[in-house]
Amino acid sequence: MDFNAYQNTLAAELKGRECPFPPAEYDLRLERLRARMSADGIGALLLTDPSDLFYLTGYSTFEVSVHVALVVTAGSLTLQVPSIETGPAMITTRVDNVIGYRWEGIGDVLDPLAQAVGGHGSTVGIDYWHGSLRQGVVEGLKERLPDTRFVDASGMLKSLRIVKSPAEIDYLRQSARITGQGIEAAVAAIQPGMTDNDIAAVGAEALLAGGSEFMSMQPIVTVAQRSSVIHTNHKRCKVQEGDAVFLEFGAVWQRYTAPMMRTVVAGQPSARMRTVFDGCRRVVDALQAAMVPGRTFDSAARAAEQAMAPLADDVFFSGVFGYTVGAQFPPSWVEGSGFIARGESMEFRQGMVFHLPICLRIPGQWGIGCSDTVLVGDTGAEPLTSNPWRLA
Repeated sequence: MDFNAYQNTLAAELKGRECPFPPAEYDLRLERLRARMSADGIGALLLTDPSDLFYLTGYSTFEVSVHVALVVTAGSLTLQVPSIETGPAMITTRVDNVIGYRWEGIGDVLDPLAQAVGGHGSTVGIDYWHGSLRQGVVEGLKERLPDTRFVDASGMLKSLRIVKSPAEIDYLRQSARITGQGIEAAVAAIQPGMTDNDIAAVGAEALLAGGSEFMSMQPIVTVAQRSSVIHTNHKRCKVQEGDAVFLEFGAVWQRYTAPMMRTVVAGQPSARMRTVFDGCRRVVDALQAAMVPGRTFDSAARAAEQAMAPLADDVFFSGVFGYTVGAQFPPSWVEGSGFIARGESMEFRQGMVFHLPICLRIPGQWGIGCSDTVLVGDTGAEPLTSNPWRLA
């Protein structure tokens, strides 16, 4: 049985069995996207970001390193996947037009893809800024479609994804619940003599036992001086009395992730640790109060900077006070549709969901991070995660 026969057999038995949303949800998403395409004069939209494909079709797999593509036109959806992905394409989507190619024959994608993209007007939109779009694919399509104009449409779908539907918010609440369970289990296990790996293992077991799917990022645990270095993770380091232990977890429910940070001390926190922890709390409070529909992301960042001002000269902070989260795949849970930072003119809208990654690091000593994933409401942001905001 080759992959085409496999696809046909699965379609007869299991098609759409694991599609995460009802047809009406996808119909509305596609209607909005097609209206935007029409307004911008785009006849076909080529998408390769796995999370975009998931958003429009339900397509889900743990193998996101291979070429996959979705072609959206006014009247059709064409999903292109390698032979090893025909199974996920069948059970997680209801797309009628699925074309496969030999996993080992990447060159085979070009002719069928050009056929799917061509014939829908002179302009094709692509996402020039996502790493999943291979240069060879772009050049191959341009060679086969010399009269077609390819334009950057990288922000088109993201501008729609940034506001979550009630069903998406429900999935994020489920993720938040499991994220909290994982962090609570890890915190309860912390004691001097353990390694950061030991703590991560306890947390990972709780996340998986709680119902998490494969995660977009592994549980993050760092201790002592290493907690002062951004984007490091567990590496067999022992916890000593008085060490800060930084944790950042994100469970997955139907590919949706609501992350949370928490820092605890294996012993008694120092006065300086408490001061920095209180600073994290002030920043998050300022952000949540400023995240009101109609206000800009820049204005919220300025409010957060004011709250951070007493510590600004002593701590390192990334400069991004919040980023959107939703459906994602490895290597990140960051959705990428919006960032709360200086100079960002986009306005808050009800239904947006952000992780507020407030971690203040004193280089070479320790870092204190405490965060929530929050939902923008009428008068501010509501936490979806349940961070207890305790340092000890």
